[in-house]
Amino acid sequence: MPRHPALLQINTRTWISERSEALERAATLDDMPDAALERIAQNGFDWVWLLGVWQTGEAGREISLRQPEWQPEYRELLGEFDNEDVAGSPFAVRDYVVSGNFGGPAALARLRERLARRGLRLMLDFVPNHTAPDHAWVREHPEFYIHGTPDDLVREPHNYRKMGDEVLALGRDPYFPGWPDTLQLNYTHRGLRQAMLDVLHALARQCDGIRCDMAMLVLPEVIQRTWGERSRPADGSAPVDERFWPWAIEDVRRLRPDFTFMAEAYWDLEWALQQQGFDYTYDKGLYDRLRGQDAGAVRGHLRADLDYQRRSARFLENHDEPRAAAVFGPRMHQAAAVIALLAPGLRFVHDGQPTGRQLRTSNHLRRRAVEPVDRELEAFYDRLMACMRRDEVHDGSWQLLNPKPAWDGNGTSGQMVAYAWEKDGRRTLVAVNYGPQQAQCYLPLPSAGSGSVELVDLMNPAMSFSRRGEELSRDGLYLDVPPWRHHVFSVAPLSTR
Repeated sequence: MPRHPALLQINTRTWISERSEALERAATLDDMPDAALERIAQNGFDWVWLLGVWQTGEAGREISLRQPEWQPEYRELLGEFDNEDVAGSPFAVRDYVVSGNFGGPAALARLRERLARRGLRLMLDFVPNHTAPDHAWVREHPEFYIHGTPDDLVREPHNYRKMGDEVLALGRDPYFPGWPDTLQLNYTHRGLRQAMLDVLHALARQCDGIRCDMAMLVLPEVIQRTWGERSRPADGSAPVDERFWPWAIEDVRRLRPDFTFMAEAYWDLEWALQQQGFDYTYDKGLYDRLRGQDAGAVRGHLRADLDYQRRSARFLENHDEPRAAAVFGPRMHQAAAVIALLAPGLRFVHDGQPTGRQLRTSNHLRRRAVEPVDRELEAFYDRLMACMRRDEVHDGSWQLLNPKPAWDGNGTSGQMVAYAWEKDGRRTLVAVNYGPQQAQCYLPLPSAGSGSVELVDLMNPAMSFSRRGEELSRDGLYLDVPPWRHHVFSVAPLSTR
């Protein structure tokens, strides 16, 4: 696995739905065409994350159907919809077994084998915080859940639910009401921790890595803040205060040393989760700074410890965030994509992002709206993914560069975000004007050598020129860049282009 891999997230339900429509029959994972897998590999991806393969239940689907505040989103996304369009949330998992609608475990195993033949690894979901209301543990092991009282149910009906004779808590984080289609697991219960470890071992036999939903919610300090005394095991057993993630990750890696853990993480807990064993954590910080259109804040973010950055998952959109094409202007979208997807770390691309989809796909629906392909944006992403495939960008060493003012009193260099990649003499230089004004700067290039070098803009190959290496090292490369524009230069001795 390269040091800076790329991941493609695919919504399994919508893919199966669209494939079924094309084939005019019920499709399964076996119907993912080899040509599609080839394209994914040729675009330089190392991982495919299939969102939502696990078995959900009718209880969760019924809640998705009748929850009044979710209905407007369904209509906004699809216009008209019927009950068959509503599948229920993939994060209300009833059982970690591949849905029979997708072909079951055997179809997943065959798809994983086809991916592996193309050098692609498979990532699947793990939802540690909660289960569906009709999970077998609700009947067989109610002690695995956070319990409430009848008074809790009266005071906080948005956070508790009556299940038979028990009042159980809904899954939630400390800042929002509970998710009504889930029930909250209790990580202070020793039996629950062992049961979840068994689930992780089962997942490690079916895929190469997992994306852990809201991974920070099972940290002891977050459990205490959210649930307080309610987190004591309902069966009276002694609570366990040991951290779950280091224990579980170490145990899984005894059998699968190369198994990968990626955490969805927020609240500045990314570093803590990396220290507890996660290979990658969501980088919401870079996303927020790019949305904020603040080049200085972006540069500051990229000054973080390099090991932390290497383990950060960079994204412009995912199934929770709005579509990038809907919230970034066209030029800003391209500038942000160059910064995020050529920076060190895991480059995370969402299905539909390169073709300019603007409508989110609801987690509760099996279908998405038909949208036109933005051919200009698609061509841009083709060029960008070719840059991502370059060996020095995929697996080389990285250095943040400091743009210098082009002349006294010109502050537009502060809009520039620039860095360089190098491996075995191959070099790539990235420079982005992440701001609304024309920007000028000098960009010092360390170790540019003493002979002539040629710079070719990989995003616009018609732009190429040569400079003396000592000039680039001493004075820097002069750039004059329009608003929200970018350059990705290959830098090579003139004689070896």
